[in-house]
Amino acid sequence: MSIGSNIKSLREERNLTQEQIAESLGISFQAVSSWERDEYKPDMDNLLKLAEILDVSVSAIAEERRKVFKTKETIYNWEHMKTYVKTTAKNFKLYNTLKAIDYAVDAHEGQKRKRSTVPYIYHPLNLACHALSMDIIEDEVIAACMLHDVVEDCGKKPEDLPVNDETKELVRLLTRVKTKDEDRDAANRSYYDSILSNPKAALVKCLDRCNNLTTMSWGLSRDRIYRMIRETEEYYPELIAAIKATPEYNSAAWLLKYQIESMLDIYKRLM
Repeated sequence: MSIGSNIKSLREERNLTQEQIAESLGISFQAVSSWERDEYKPDMDNLLKLAEILDVSVSAIAEERRKVFKTKETIYNWEHMKTYVKTTAKNFKLYNTLKAIDYAVDAHEGQKRKRSTVPYIYHPLNLACHALSMDIIEDEVIAACMLHDVVEDCGKKPEDLPVNDETKELVRLLTRVKTKDEDRDAANRSYYDSILSNPKAALVKCLDRCNNLTTMSWGLSRDRIYRMIRETEEYYPELIAAIKATPEYNSAAWLLKYQIESMLDIYKRLM
C-alpha cells in the first residue's frame, strides 16, 4: 500500500474525516485528499503531526505495506494457564498460590486489558507461568504474581489478602499509588526504591514489565509508549541488578534483561 492508501486506511480505522485531519493539522481538507490520492506527499513536519494524530509510528504511514499480517492479542487460553498454575501449585504444595489463584480470578472478574476484549486475569497468569517456566517455584513469588494488581486495580487491601505476611508485603511493595502528573517522577523514584529493597518484589516487577511491553503496541497510546520506554530504561537496570545479585535468580536475571531490552529495541526502531 502507498503512503496515500496508508493515510486513508488509518484515518478510516479511527472514524476520522478528512476535514477533522485537516483541522488538526491546520491545512485544507483538499490537501489531505490529495495525499490520499497519492497526488502529493505530506512534508516531514506534517508527517510527524499526522503520526501523532493517528497514534501510529511514522513508518506505519510512510512505508509501503507489502503484506498484511494476522495479529492476535493472546497466545494461550487463560483457563488452561490457570489449570497449569493450579496443578503445579498442588504438586509443589504452594498453599499461598492456591489461595491466590481463585482470589485473583474473582477480584479481576469482568475486567479487560486496555483496548481489548482480553480478560484481565490473563495478565497475572502470564506472570505466574513466566516465573514457573524459569524454574522459579517459590510460593510467595508465584502468589505475588497472581495478586500484584488486586490492591491497585480492584480496591482490595493488603491486610485482607488470603496469603501469608511475606506475600502481603510483596503485594504492598508492588502496588503503585496514583499521583498527579507533576508528582510522577518523585513518586516513581520512591516506588522503585522500595521495590529494590526486596529481590522477590524486583523479580515480580520485571515479570510484570515484560508482559506489559508485549501488549503496549495495542494497549497504549503513542505518548504512553514513549513514557513506558523512558521509565523502563531509567529504573529497570537497577531491578535487574538486584535480581542478579540474588544467586538463585541469576539465570532469571539474564533472561529478563534479554527480553526487556530486546522489546525496547524493537519498539524504538518502529517508533
